[in-house]
Amino acid sequence: MSEQIPNMDYNADEVIKGFKEKFSWAKADEVQAVVKPKKLWLRLLLSLLATIIAGGIVYYNMLPALNFKDSQMYTFLIALVVIFMIAFSLACRANKLIERKEYVKSKAKFPVAIIAVLVVVMVIGSVCGATIFRAGSYSKLMPVTNSEFSEDFKSISYDSVPRIDQDRALTLADQQLGSLAEYKSQYVVSNTTTMINYKGSPVRVAYLEYADVFKWFNNTKEGLPAYMIIDLVTQKVSVVNCKEQFGEGIKYSPTEWFNEKLYRHIRFQYPTALLDTPNFEINDEGRPYWITPVLDKTIGLFGGTDVKGAIITDALTGESEYYDIEAVKNNAELQWIDVVYKDTLVLEQYNYYGKLKNGFWNSIIFQNDVNLTSEGWGSIALDDDVWVYTGVTSAESDSSNFGFILCNQRTKETRYYQNGGAMENAAQRSAQDAVQNYGYKAIFPILLDIEGKPTYFMSLYGSSNTVKGYALVNLDDKTLVGTGLLDNTNKSDAQALNAAVENYIYALQDKGIIGNDVDLDDYIVDDNKQPDEEKPAETNGNTVKGKVSSIKTSVNNGNTVYYLEISGKYYYISVADCMEVLLVNTGDNVTVTLSGKSNGVFIEAAKVEK
Repeated sequence: MSEQIPNMDYNADEVIKGFKEKFSWAKADEVQAVVKPKKLWLRLLLSLLATIIAGGIVYYNMLPALNFKDSQMYTFLIALVVIFMIAFSLACRANKLIERKEYVKSKAKFPVAIIAVLVVVMVIGSVCGATIFRAGSYSKLMPVTNSEFSEDFKSISYDSVPRIDQDRALTLADQQLGSLAEYKSQYVVSNTTTMINYKGSPVRVAYLEYADVFKWFNNTKEGLPAYMIIDLVTQKVSVVNCKEQFGEGIKYSPTEWFNEKLYRHIRFQYPTALLDTPNFEINDEGRPYWITPVLDKTIGLFGGTDVKGAIITDALTGESEYYDIEAVKNNAELQWIDVVYKDTLVLEQYNYYGKLKNGFWNSIIFQNDVNLTSEGWGSIALDDDVWVYTGVTSAESDSSNFGFILCNQRTKETRYYQNGGAMENAAQRSAQDAVQNYGYKAIFPILLDIEGKPTYFMSLYGSSNTVKGYALVNLDDKTLVGTGLLDNTNKSDAQALNAAVENYIYALQDKGIIGNDVDLDDYIVDDNKQPDEEKPAETNGNTVKGKVSSIKTSVNNGNTVYYLEISGKYYYISVADCMEVLLVNTGDNVTVTLSGKSNGVFIEAAKVEK
């Protein structure tokens, strides 16, 4: 019996362990074989197709510039490499077969090297443009010239400056839209506006947006039907119906989807351009356009942001055209454009100038002659352009300014005025203290010339976000305040404005700052006065007589050419041909002798006489 029974002398645990080793899945560090997948070319092709499809979706939403100065392009390229590696790994079934996983890992060295190179380029490009190494270059981004306050501001009347800011303008636009039954259920007012100088008056223009995606689906075929003009002086809102005036709606805007979405539409037209956020503007005929600044990185790879041109896009048709920045500055046909340099950009460039002009380490340690813009900024209309205004203070943020700047948003011309005094926020507090029992707030002020004295002007608004009155605060002495409120005494906007300036002049006289011979009638705004309609030009043979509503200049072949706008037409003449044109100012009545050449609204003049 024992001879038939096998030997049972063995360890059961060893048997079980050996059995498991035969059938267990090998660990990654135990695999020695790297198996090349069959039909590798097909797997590569599928991976490439998947990368193209997924990359196209990423590009459609991300919209980077195909430009080595755009940091988003590097992010996009890294995303493409990652997408390809994921697609290739799945195509090789590396998630199922460990020997395939080892093959994919062995081939991943090249894509990883590409990502590493892209990251190194970004780091080196950023370091080369760092302010610590390139302080001098940053300080020269913005040329600044000194100017005289009394000369530049003498033509600015206190009753023609903006009385409301963007927030108040949007409130008025929302109220106006709410009264229009045909628009209010389908559209809302955009939360951004553009301040422009339109027909000699400061206004803000705002486009409409679809109220929601369902309203977009219902109306996108016809486009946005209208836009709004908010007069910053009269505070009146006009709704311009594009369909009635131009025959079609606004088809391209930020509120659209797919290919009509404005930024995507422009990107497809200019794939390599570094695009800034488009501005909504209108030309002299009221036709809506999008003005998109084209940027350049002038220091290192990503530093020294500046504007090198602008893309003008017809909001109705989507047609676009690029113009170099010099053309925008000097071409008379483009001078209806007001905003090419964003306020944030010009303030950033001035801060580089004020902070780094004596070197990087001086800005950190010694801070000799270091100055920065104060908190906040405003805009004024001057010389048929829009200028950004802000105060200039020391690096230590003193309680007072020692000057202020104006920067032209079309040409970047920057003027510095050495007129020191109270900071803007201090002037706002003084104005609010004067009406503290009402709880009114003051908008960011702008400077005016009142009897030769730099004076802050600001509107006062209440909880309803509408204007409740005005305040004037002296730059040198913030305790000198004049206010005028819309109340039972001052029942109109003009009466409140008159009260503010009268009280301010009385305050100056009480302190002996100005004499008692000031004629208040020079400042009184007629409550019943309506804007004078411009008389049409009188044409007699080859001469035209009329009032000059604006003056523009350009330099052609070294010669300065003046463009005099009279009744909506421009009469141009070179200074070399007529020295008398130098004496002509806006508002003058002139006689223009024509040469016979005409190109639409631009007519060549042979002679100009006052």
